[in-house]
Amino acid sequence: MFLSLAVAGVGPADAARKAVQVPNRYDGAWSIEVITEAGVCDRAYRYGVRVQRGEASYPGGDVTVSGRVAANGAVRATISNGSASANVVGRLGRQGTGTGTWSTGSGPACSGRWNAERRG
Repeated sequence: MFLSLAVAGVGPADAARKAVQVPNRYDGAWSIEVITEAGVCDRAYRYGVRVQRGEASYPGGDVTVSGRVAANGAVRATISNGSASANVVGRLGRQGTGTGTWSTGSGPACSGRWNAERRG
């Protein structure tokens, strides 16, 4: 095990540190506005998303939000409702806002943009 870690350029202490889940600077409550720019999907949605240790989730409703916010603010997530889903990419900023784009992966063909604002 040590040999494979050393070849990858990571020592045992580094690997142990990376295994520990530390809080992410973007952790907290975010209000996400999702705007449709193309397709037959509803014009706009708003979700109260929670980020905890870099993992994004939506605590309610028929919609599932799952994804990740990297230490640099990069967002990759999926919003699902039944068999329909949308792929989300973008970035959260240190000033408590964020932007990005989304497009459906299944269901009606739609795409658009999203805006985020930190709520806590």
